[in-house]
Amino acid sequence: MAKTYVIDTNVLIQAPYALFCFEENQVVLPLAVLEELDGLKKAEGERGANAREAIRHLEKLRLKGNLLAGVALEKGGMVRVEANCVDQVLPESLPEDKMDNRILKVCLGIREKLGKEPVILVTKDIVLRLKAQMLGIPAEDFSREQVPGQTDQYTGRKICYVPEELFKEFKKKGVPVSAAYQVDGQGNPLPVEFTENEFVVLYADQSLKKSHLGRVEGEKILPLAYRKATPYGVTPRNCGQYFLQEALMLPAQKAPLVIVKGMAGTAKTFYSLAVGLEKLVNNPTGEYRRILISRPNAQFDADIGFLPGDEQEKISPLMRPIMDNLEQLIDSDEKERYRDEAELKGKVEEIFARGIIQTEALNFVRGRSFVQTYFIVDEAQNMTPKQIKGIITRAGKGTKVILLGDPNQIDCPFLDEKTNGLSYASEHMKGSPYCYQITLSADECERSVLANDAILRL
Repeated sequence: MAKTYVIDTNVLIQAPYALFCFEENQVVLPLAVLEELDGLKKAEGERGANAREAIRHLEKLRLKGNLLAGVALEKGGMVRVEANCVDQVLPESLPEDKMDNRILKVCLGIREKLGKEPVILVTKDIVLRLKAQMLGIPAEDFSREQVPGQTDQYTGRKICYVPEELFKEFKKKGVPVSAAYQVDGQGNPLPVEFTENEFVVLYADQSLKKSHLGRVEGEKILPLAYRKATPYGVTPRNCGQYFLQEALMLPAQKAPLVIVKGMAGTAKTFYSLAVGLEKLVNNPTGEYRRILISRPNAQFDADIGFLPGDEQEKISPLMRPIMDNLEQLIDSDEKERYRDEAELKGKVEEIFARGIIQTEALNFVRGRSFVQTYFIVDEAQNMTPKQIKGIITRAGKGTKVILLGDPNQIDCPFLDEKTNGLSYASEHMKGSPYCYQITLSADECERSVLANDAILRL
């Protein structure tokens, strides 16, 4: 049976193409949604851009027919605008002058006309879904761009076992992926499906005290190429950091995209900066021209024009975490680091003055092409899938893009752990020969004993 879906404005703001995602079913746009799109079309940033794109889709449909009567879609289904249902009565607790409640009136009116045919409200607004439930209206989230929940997302790592005789030869020639296995709760061997570039902790099946770290390449699990590296004097402290170091140290030609997820304190930004400085300062090989850092913020990207100063002064508050990491990297002597604050500040400023590290607002990245650039995008969980796509496609020859973030710390009101750009990129780039991924676990926090304890408890 065909269904009728009533679409809220926020769905089109996140995915302007949503009108075409309901197959053979009927899509209804309340007049209130058109009014909200009209009010948003001049907005700055992605909200305004997506509102304008949704309006252009509607204009193309208008040219094909009468939207009030309904316009058929190429792949089946129909889209129409509902301008009636004004006589529907809502409970006194739901005032009719609010846009959300006007959408609920449309749902009730259509349901009354159609009788038994299902009428479903599609909205990103959790409160509106709760209101709909109060009125007996089925409500759903728009799930086309959603990825699995945090616990089911790709981590980029596995723990496996191999026979003792193969384990001994691992450092020389690796082991076939077919020889690795996992075990169930009773200790029975289970076959393993590996993803290209996935990291592996290998144990000898006869002695669990022995282990090797490797990565999947084709049909083999190979040893880490940069296990003994110490970028900018930094040494890995745990398994996750060894994997992270490997992904970051690999040249851009082999690993142009690195996606790193992990909680605060797992050294995502710190290690990324360390490898970048190693490549440009300690051992300059000409691989990269510069380190470029962008750190999006849900409020800042829209309001950058209202902050005082030039571009660098505008974005400097958001780059303070970068400065904190640089202070630790540039002056590695923990006992002497903060004795002369002026000297330390001068060392950090010199890095920027020489153009080794540059910062860029996310707004100004769009439309550019970066060549031979070590490009760090911090707090990428606050980006939309569209923004992430725009970032990755900016990568020119010799550029390495590093996406860092924690899907559990999202500030953007229209995003969550399933719809943010970082998780979206992780899921869709999984298996690409050009992408390396690693999720750092909570017990790999190295910030302090307090931070580690808080992550595990809070």
